[in-house]
Amino acid sequence: MSSPFPSPPKIQSPVSSNPSILIKNNRRNNPKIVFVATSSSSTLTPTGSSESCKKHVSLTIDVQKGTALDYDVGRIAKSLPFKKKRKIISILQKDARNWTLLDLNHLLTGLVEANQLDLALKLYTKASSYGVQPDSRTSSIMIRCYCKKNDVDEARRVLDDMLQNGYPPNVATCTDLINSFCKTGKLKAAFDVFELMGVGIEPTVQTYNCLLKGLCYVGKVEKAYEMLMGIKKGSGLMKPDIYSYTAVMDGFCKVGRSDEAMELLEEALKMGLEPSPVTFNALFSGYTKEGRPEMGFHVLKLMKERNCIPDRISYSTLLNGLLKWGKIKAAFRVYEEMVGIGFEVDERMMNSLLRGLCMKSWEEKDLIQDAYHVFEEMRRRVCVDSSTYGFVIRTLCMGKETEEALEHLKTMIGTGCIPRTITFNNVIQAFCVQGKVVEALVVLALMSENGKFPSRTSYDMLVQELNRQKRWSCACNVYGAALKQGIFPHKLPKECR
Repeated sequence: MSSPFPSPPKIQSPVSSNPSILIKNNRRNNPKIVFVATSSSSTLTPTGSSESCKKHVSLTIDVQKGTALDYDVGRIAKSLPFKKKRKIISILQKDARNWTLLDLNHLLTGLVEANQLDLALKLYTKASSYGVQPDSRTSSIMIRCYCKKNDVDEARRVLDDMLQNGYPPNVATCTDLINSFCKTGKLKAAFDVFELMGVGIEPTVQTYNCLLKGLCYVGKVEKAYEMLMGIKKGSGLMKPDIYSYTAVMDGFCKVGRSDEAMELLEEALKMGLEPSPVTFNALFSGYTKEGRPEMGFHVLKLMKERNCIPDRISYSTLLNGLLKWGKIKAAFRVYEEMVGIGFEVDERMMNSLLRGLCMKSWEEKDLIQDAYHVFEEMRRRVCVDSSTYGFVIRTLCMGKETEEALEHLKTMIGTGCIPRTITFNNVIQAFCVQGKVVEALVVLALMSENGKFPSRTSYDMLVQELNRQKRWSCACNVYGAALKQGIFPHKLPKECR
């Protein structure tokens, strides 16, 4: 019965070292692939004999020296679909001397899909040492591997090697390479590969979509539009899909031509194409960029009419645009709809919305409740900082909700968040305006306990109000406290004049 651990093939070569593969078990019984450099004179037999065990031990020592690459196959297989996972495990259980080209390609594919790119490259470079000669399929897999590593120049080199060896690449391989070049803005290199496809390889709509995105990425929107129209009017069966239109729409939106992007959307709808949230999200971004965020409501309405459910990005982009351009009431409407659906609003945007509502409420008092609603939600999520607390307390003071302001001031201190001096002063002054000097003095005491000092204006208001209430002794005490702190109020107690 053969061992489940593949033994490396017998090596007799003038080359000083050659790779071998071992699979060893770790403590959790997960097999590991180990690439090892073995001497040309060594010969390994299937595990079982003590001599064999000794040679395996020596190879393990080589691993520690850094001449091997060690990966957990269990972890690799875990990230693969069930069928591919079984295939990879079955290959690894075979004797390495019996591996076929098909086995190699299956293993490379699995490694690339599991993002074990370095291991795939190691295996690829050593493939010939196992008596396996890579074919066009192997090269295609490695082009995808290099593309995932963002090493597009090396991917192109593999493509050139394929062509020199007489292996024609397929459309998927060329599209992968074109897409990678376009993502890095290397349009010339992308179109060079596209030209190669003209000989016996028919580009797909996905190929064109990569080029459309690449053209828009470098700002060549007009070229992208011309290509889109060329595909549409072409005599072949291939027509642009919604991703083609979305790519050019996004390009228009990025350069401030959102109305033209909307025209493209209308054209796509007439062709019977079904837009996705990504399509509409480009318009939300575009109108925000142009300072017309309220046009987003038209886009939102159109989405719902087309039964295209807005996602979190749709709402967040619209909300962010409205906040950016100061459309606070409209932003609150979007916020309420988001929360009602179950989307969580970003903390930064909630902060901006709260501040906007607070500032707006200084003129429109009915907005205080809306601001408080947002504030309570932020408190529930524990994302309120001292600056936000201070803004809310100031708003409550301006709305003559001084008792509420004092409660929040105490809550703030209780959570270990020390209010700024201006926050204390806002509350003191608000109480003085209402004639509530006792409460104002409570705040004064809180300030002292937390190492803060009232402003001259706060002392002036306290002394003035105490004078008005004929509480001259208390006014003298407050005035004296100010002097001890090096503050000289303009208002004097009547007894001291």
